[in-house]
Amino acid sequence: MNITKITCAAGLLLAVGVVGCNNDSITNINTNPNNPPSAPPGPVFTQAAISSAASFLGGFSFAQTELVAQHWAKGQYTDEDRYARLDPASTQGTWNGAYPGQLKDLKGLAQVGLAAKQPGLYGPALVLTAWNYSYLTDTWGAIPFSQALAGDSVGGSLTPAFDAQKDVYAGMLAMLTQAATDLHGATATNVLGSADPVYDGDPAQWAKFANSLRARLAMRLVNVDPVTANAQLTAAFHDPAGVFTSNADMAKLVYPGDGVYNNPVTNTQASRDDNRVSQTLANILFALHDPRMPILMMPVKDSSLAGTTGFSAGYFGMPNGLATAAAGFYLTTASRPGTYLWPGVTSVGIIGSSANKKYPSFYMMYAELCFIEAEAAERGMGGLTGSAASYYAAGITASMSQRGVAAADIATYLAQPSVAYKGGTAGLIQIAVQKWVSLVDDGATSWAEWRRTCQPSTIVAGPAAVVNYVPRRFYYPTTEYSLNAANVAAAVTAQGTDNFGTRVYWDTKPTAAPTYVSAQACAGTP
Repeated sequence: MNITKITCAAGLLLAVGVVGCNNDSITNINTNPNNPPSAPPGPVFTQAAISSAASFLGGFSFAQTELVAQHWAKGQYTDEDRYARLDPASTQGTWNGAYPGQLKDLKGLAQVGLAAKQPGLYGPALVLTAWNYSYLTDTWGAIPFSQALAGDSVGGSLTPAFDAQKDVYAGMLAMLTQAATDLHGATATNVLGSADPVYDGDPAQWAKFANSLRARLAMRLVNVDPVTANAQLTAAFHDPAGVFTSNADMAKLVYPGDGVYNNPVTNTQASRDDNRVSQTLANILFALHDPRMPILMMPVKDSSLAGTTGFSAGYFGMPNGLATAAAGFYLTTASRPGTYLWPGVTSVGIIGSSANKKYPSFYMMYAELCFIEAEAAERGMGGLTGSAASYYAAGITASMSQRGVAAADIATYLAQPSVAYKGGTAGLIQIAVQKWVSLVDDGATSWAEWRRTCQPSTIVAGPAAVVNYVPRRFYYPTTEYSLNAANVAAAVTAQGTDNFGTRVYWDTKPTAAPTYVSAQACAGTP
């Protein structure tokens, strides 16, 4: 659904964040008598949805996690691609924006909706709350959760404790279970309407998203806690509200493209030209004769590498993690990301179209759900009746259809012996690689899937990277050390050293993954 009511929301965010909180002396002192204590939920929800996408599918994705996941590489200013600017000060903006921003607003909306017994309000708020927390915990591990967002309440703390990731996952799964159940109930009515830029307030669609996201999180646990993973997958797949069943169901935010609210990636691409397609992605597309190649990649400007290994029909990928001097060569010899991410008028000429400013941010795609089903079926989990092969083919079809590939080309692709489903461990590797390809535009989820499956096994740290392995997590933000040092220290003591090599909870048993081959194939992780 297109965003139709955005501009009125910006000034109302903090007000809804405190709805339902008890006043104490601090709150009373800081009360502005000229501002109302609450705001209409519709515009606040609109802004929370936009802020959620901007936080994790905007710069955090294309400037950081897409590089770690190796869909993209940097041809200039390579610090992020070498992990040098994935330091605590450089990544803290995402953390610092999410807690007082969309998470605070979503908590206020959930409180209002619960008090009014309106599942059509609190259900979507709970789904987006779980979605936001999932990106935070998958990036950092232990995070403030149970005590978070309570600093303006009596008894609340401005220095919340960090919850272990295992407990954060239990909390998120509980949120999604409640949301799916209540959104499917008899009292669920459309409260948000056009103020909801994702599903236009439709409770049934939000319930499907809740269950599909629940399946994503359940599969994330499969190596470390297969019993819980199986129970949650089974519950999600068989919930009466259902899961995604077509591309029409997937959760996405379509931008107006009006110059105020554009796709955040196209905004950035308008003024810079240093992103190139990673050799990791390019080589997989080449090897499988993937019809998404001309969609996800642009032809190179310099064809002098024709005949070079990896050069295919005018397309060429760039290695990740190069020093700046070496990377510059690829600005002319490697492919830019596809034209769908370019806004037309750019600082380097006309690339793409102004229509691309409306290109969606995808909270979760139907193709991803299909691949989750395929893996569950291959593992004998989730109580599914369909075959892994059928879900695998459905995932590829959904991803290619979403990207605009013609049906005949999809059929030709699926008929290739190298693509046809093999089953067993080989099949799980196929599922993991195809899922990773389909997740272009969502760097954080792609990175999480690589950590869980160790696929594609060709992802390795670049030659100029500051560590000789691909990060398993990010460092805690500088601001947390300044403002919440004791709780950061406690989290580090429980979780492990605050560095790139410490694994988050669901990543602590990599050899349990059937797709794990060796430590070297998993990027030399310590």
